[in-house]
Amino acid sequence: MENFNEIIASEQLTLVDFFATWCGPCKMMHPVLEQLKAEMGDAVRIIKIDVDKNEALCNDYRIQSVPTLMLFRNGQSLWRQSGALAINDLKRIVEQHL
Repeated sequence: MENFNEIIASEQLTLVDFFATWCGPCKMMHPVLEQLKAEMGDAVRIIKIDVDKNEALCNDYRIQSVPTLMLFRNGQSLWRQSGALAINDLKRIVEQHL
């Protein structure tokens, strides 16, 4: 897999899910992200970052709660929110940045 900075530097819209395996709301987001990918296909790239295995990266982005979702394009952060989201809300946010 490419490194994180290469991934977010892409022109393709990238949704990053900072999560933890022990986090209940993170587990709720898994099917939401799968549905988003099924509905939006290659319009958005979705990657998951385990906060417990990527502490330095999480410190760089000041991840203080999970799940934290961020949208990137061309290395720029376009949107960020902590907490679980419903599919319709997340899809609307992603579509605003396409």
